[in-house]
Amino acid sequence: MTRLRVDCLTVARTVDRLTVTTSIDRIKCSAVNERISITKSLLALFVSASLVAAPVWAAPSSSLGIVVYADRAQVGTAQASVGATVFSGDRLSTEQTGSVQVRASAARLLLAGASSATFSQDDATPAATLTGGTATFSTANSKAFALHVASAVIRPNSDQPTIGQVTVLNPKELIVRSTRGSLSIAVEDDVREIPEGAAYRVVLDPNAADPQGPRGAGSGGYGRPPIKAAKSRFIWFAVGVTAVITGLALHEAFESPDRP
Repeated sequence: MTRLRVDCLTVARTVDRLTVTTSIDRIKCSAVNERISITKSLLALFVSASLVAAPVWAAPSSSLGIVVYADRAQVGTAQASVGATVFSGDRLSTEQTGSVQVRASAARLLLAGASSATFSQDDATPAATLTGGTATFSTANSKAFALHVASAVIRPNSDQPTIGQVTVLNPKELIVRSTRGSLSIAVEDDVREIPEGAAYRVVLDPNAADPQGPRGAGSGGYGRPPIKAAKSRFIWFAVGVTAVITGLALHEAFESPDRP
């Protein structure tokens, strides 16, 4: 009888131990599951936050300038207005009698009537591609602005205040004038300087050059042979000394290109 009681007690104690062990195991499993659940929740939260923030990290502001004057002009299909921000990729255009002026850091760009240009950025330099009409730009230094026309790039040649004007005649021809300071025109590795007060008709396809000189572009260089360098990427014809750019009050529009 005593033996039986001892055995029962032993069994009871064994059962209690098993119960306690099982409970501890359950508590441990529960703790592990809870940690896993918390980890998953934190990971999901981090991924969600990353997805929300990713567009901000991947797309920094591409603001290039501000419209400071607009008359019968458009940014894309919308009407341009003073104070509007111009971003990289924006296309500005003007009606036949319109104009628009944009301030971009230490530069200003003025589009005359019936003109269009698309803004961009060359590294850290504001730039625009003139696709038609006439653009006049003013700069405070050599890295303030670059104007593209087809394969040509026109920019200030020095850190002195510079004013230049470019007119697109057709996809392969343009007139480049330097009113103040000197300009640099480059087509790939062919780089030349346009001194202050000079104007040139530039032909981007040398095979299509007209050796008789410009037609109606100016009288100063009419009939002269083209100025051509070895391995030339383009040819140009001097068209005389420029005067005040027609229809533009330079003193008012570009009095101080680096002024805010």
